[in-house]
Amino acid sequence: MPDAVPAPDAAVQLLDPSGTRREDARWGALVSGVGAEQLRERYRDMALVRRFDAEATALQRQGELALWASGTGQEAAQVGAARALAPQDHVFPTYREHGIAWVRGVDPLQVLSLYRGASHGGWDPRASGFHPYTLVIGAQLPHATGYAMGVQRDGDVATGDPARDTAVLACFGDGASSQGEVSEALNWAAVFRAPVVFFCQNNGWAISSPTSRQFAAPLARRAEGFGVPGVQVDGNDVLAVEAVVREAADRARSGGGPTLVEALTFRVAAHTTSDDSSRYRPREEDELWATRDPLTRVEAHLRATGGADDAFFDAVRAEGDELGARVRRGVREMADPEPLSMFDHAYAGDHPLVAQERAWLEGWIATEPEEAR
Repeated sequence: MPDAVPAPDAAVQLLDPSGTRREDARWGALVSGVGAEQLRERYRDMALVRRFDAEATALQRQGELALWASGTGQEAAQVGAARALAPQDHVFPTYREHGIAWVRGVDPLQVLSLYRGASHGGWDPRASGFHPYTLVIGAQLPHATGYAMGVQRDGDVATGDPARDTAVLACFGDGASSQGEVSEALNWAAVFRAPVVFFCQNNGWAISSPTSRQFAAPLARRAEGFGVPGVQVDGNDVLAVEAVVREAADRARSGGGPTLVEALTFRVAAHTTSDDSSRYRPREEDELWATRDPLTRVEAHLRATGGADDAFFDAVRAEGDELGARVRRGVREMADPEPLSMFDHAYAGDHPLVAQERAWLEGWIATEPEEAR
């Protein structure tokens, strides 16, 4: 049975599936400061994000959310990438970057308000550097490139000031790589040396289409055609992802231009809660990738090296229970938006057509009985 996602053994790897930390002069040096305490923090991030994901899936099944796009299995790719960034960096996500949102300080309830239909994504990207979710496949990459070029023209690249120099992380999936916007963004960023890290989480399936139907060569090699570096990394290895993205982000901030990072990971759940992956994905593939689980390998390493014991893992589970309870309560208490609020941010300023439509709806609400609305 061929893998839909290539086995990550040939990719950059610092923590193998058994939990053994590998020596690597280049990549290991970039995470040499990640000791037992820091690794416990990364495990906590991944475990809490997974628990949040499970609660969100359950809430959708209970009719509390309109839809949910699970990120289970991709926690190491997201937490590792987020941990590699500086506070001033910016992230342009798809609709599945729950782990990056968590690390960047976005409240899970703000993420869920989007999937409940209570907001269009109610967090402030100026505070977190984490921009709104993008539901249109690949559309965020030109936005990310444009933002990076703005950063560049504002003089916030290659100043030598680590608190000022800024990079942009542009997230996308393997399926999005077939969209024209992705190639356009890569080409534009390469020509203008924009400070962008193109971060592809190759989770094996573009809904029901395997990677073999998306590209014939490793995606990371596509970078060569645009004149930028391309790196393939084990996306279930939180340390390796952090090292690779850190190098790419440092390069971007220093004026070295973009990098394409392909993180080989696996989407454990279906594409969304409206999908049934058992209809197209062989069970053997699920079983194979279960042996490469990102949380299991960190736990194995921490236990083997004395970096954590039962008390630590019990505390993380208890914290997960508290998070789950808060998420369940918060979603059910979430107020529906006022109908007229849909017009508030359609344009930055006044627009005559929007004003006309708003006035019509306001009049309709005032005259129609509540049961007809």
